[in-house]
Amino acid sequence: MVHDQGRLKDGKVAAIKVLSAESRQGVKEFLTEINVISEIEHENLVKLYGCCVEKNNRILVYNYLENNSLSQTLLGGGHNSLYFDWGTRCKICIGVARGLAYLHEEVRPHIVHRDIKASNILLDKDLTPKISDFGLAKLIPANMTHVSTRVAGTLGYLAPEYAIGGKLTRKADIYSFGVLLAEIISGRCNINSRLPIEEQFLLERVCMSHILHRIGVSFTSINSYSQFCLFNLHLF
Repeated sequence: MVHDQGRLKDGKVAAIKVLSAESRQGVKEFLTEINVISEIEHENLVKLYGCCVEKNNRILVYNYLENNSLSQTLLGGGHNSLYFDWGTRCKICIGVARGLAYLHEEVRPHIVHRDIKASNILLDKDLTPKISDFGLAKLIPANMTHVSTRVAGTLGYLAPEYAIGGKLTRKADIYSFGVLLAEIISGRCNINSRLPIEEQFLLERVCMSHILHRIGVSFTSINSYSQFCLFNLHLF
């Protein structure tokens, strides 16, 4: 997969996602992404400008987002100049929640993303979050509680009941979102194999109430709202 940027006729800068024949995203996922994202528009979702299929290459053209993804910035090990204070982190959390609420409640049929994770949350110049990559998305009719499907997603973000039973509901996205919240608040990836074994899995640390010493070191103060966030983390 190659990401590039270009300029449209009206002067807008666009992100170009090129999937080669060897890409892990197959034709089915490519068509799913087009069908899902072309029909919806929301402040917290990426905007599809167009697509192209030429021989073995498949191309998607999206709005360009200046600040890459959460995995490259907030969770990228400090190799960037962005500063994520509590206000910014809360703004990102709320934005992702609004995007999911739109997919889950306002769109008919409902859309389950199935791959909510830090690398699929892109940030614009104002650090407004945009949910991206709808290749694994599933549609759930309003009159159905779930659909049975093959398990797809990313290790560490999969809801246990979905991973074990294959019954997909909107709750699968909510579980993934919960993992993402823990990452945003703590400033670290949910799985880090470079750490000692007892510290590699963030959710285990959260469940054991060890999140306090995992707060991002860039913070200069903890206000009442951040204390509220920490309190709620202890309820996991």
